[in-house]
Amino acid sequence: MLFNSFIFLLAFLPVALVLHAAAERYRPQARLPLLVGLSFVFYAWWDWRFLPLLLVSIGVNWLVARVLPRDRTGWLFPAALAGNLAVLGFFKYLGFLTDLADLIPGIDLPRIDLALPLGISFFTFHHIMYLTDLRAGRAPAFGLTRYALYIAFFPQVLAGPLVRWSEIMHQFEERPYARPDAAERIGRGVMLLTVGLAKKVFLGDPLSVYVNPVFQAAAAGKAVTVAEAWQATLGFTFQIYFDFSGYTDMALGLALLFGIVLPQNFDVPYRATSLRDFWRRWHMTLSRFLRDYLYIAFGGNRRGLAIQVGALFATMTLGGLWHGAGLTFVAWGAAHGVGLGAGVLWRRAGGRMPHLLGWALTAGFVILTWVLFRATSFEAALAIYKGLFGLAPTGSGFKWRTIAIAAAVAMIGPTAWAAVHRLPPNRWLAAGFALLFVVVLLKIGDDANYEFIYFQF
Repeated sequence: MLFNSFIFLLAFLPVALVLHAAAERYRPQARLPLLVGLSFVFYAWWDWRFLPLLLVSIGVNWLVARVLPRDRTGWLFPAALAGNLAVLGFFKYLGFLTDLADLIPGIDLPRIDLALPLGISFFTFHHIMYLTDLRAGRAPAFGLTRYALYIAFFPQVLAGPLVRWSEIMHQFEERPYARPDAAERIGRGVMLLTVGLAKKVFLGDPLSVYVNPVFQAAAAGKAVTVAEAWQATLGFTFQIYFDFSGYTDMALGLALLFGIVLPQNFDVPYRATSLRDFWRRWHMTLSRFLRDYLYIAFGGNRRGLAIQVGALFATMTLGGLWHGAGLTFVAWGAAHGVGLGAGVLWRRAGGRMPHLLGWALTAGFVILTWVLFRATSFEAALAIYKGLFGLAPTGSGFKWRTIAIAAAVAMIGPTAWAAVHRLPPNRWLAAGFALLFVVVLLKIGDDANYEFIYFQF
């Protein structure tokens, strides 16, 4: 069930909140098992056939975690890591790998398309983070209930944010409604949920009308005009931001309603003045994961300039592959790896750049590379690029109003998290957000309900 659906907003969420409040008041020891059960119901609602996969994944990794501190052979951790990645690869990359194999002369394998279990990339990375820290002696062992909740907590199981165990495990033991700021937390959680819904419904979804037809035409081999190319590229630039940051705001708000504070994931990324700055602001929890568990493992900045540049390229290329099983995603990640490496070389050479020029170059690079991220093939991407660079008919009818509004909101800021926590609680504010929530519900009922972009990853 989507966060922006009636079944979630008007049925699952109210029932979950009532049951959670009753459990904390009358049977506190049942609160965590209840949250685990609710999370499994939420996950199974999409496709109950994938619930056993989530259950087995949690159970096996928890058993590995119990044995890992006493393992003297040294094989258990790499085996667990390989097993998690193998499951992810089987469901997400099997078709991609068969396509690559078919490029070799003499090989003709049938295309294998498997249904992708929602959230598999995110809960696999949670397993990897915890087991890596446990092996390094940075993490303690946890009981099955707390570990299951860490992996499957429903606000973040499908599309993050990627949460480290150290950020959330200690919160499970709190009595959230017994805190002196419980009412304020609930209020801010409702505000975040409402803002996230509004960003998705009023900004992200309308932009899809400007984006999808153009990229579909490019994928079908049709010519794309200059106006269409810029409309689709700029539209997607802000569509993906409001879609994903809106989801994150909802996830953070929902977690607050249950007494859990999740880490922020966006910090006005389109104000970045360098590519490194962009990745410190965009999908921040993924950036941390890539830095701490890939980039540093590849050598980071400790083994000389060549290793650092190579580590950046390898890390971002794998980050691109994580986003999607396609060569366009690999190219998108590789391009960002090259860009980050060029930034390192520039800084090492003592280069300086005015903030405005840095912002313009960063924004241009990010916008142009989004084409690779969105296009379904290199041929489709090339059709868009021809339009962007004026190598196509000019066209007309550039739809700029929604794009301009989205750009202003994305650029001026602040983030929803910062805005919500700056607003002083009062009745007029509550009434305003209640009215906005009703308007969002009416909009959801009136329009098509779009799935979140990052659910495909």
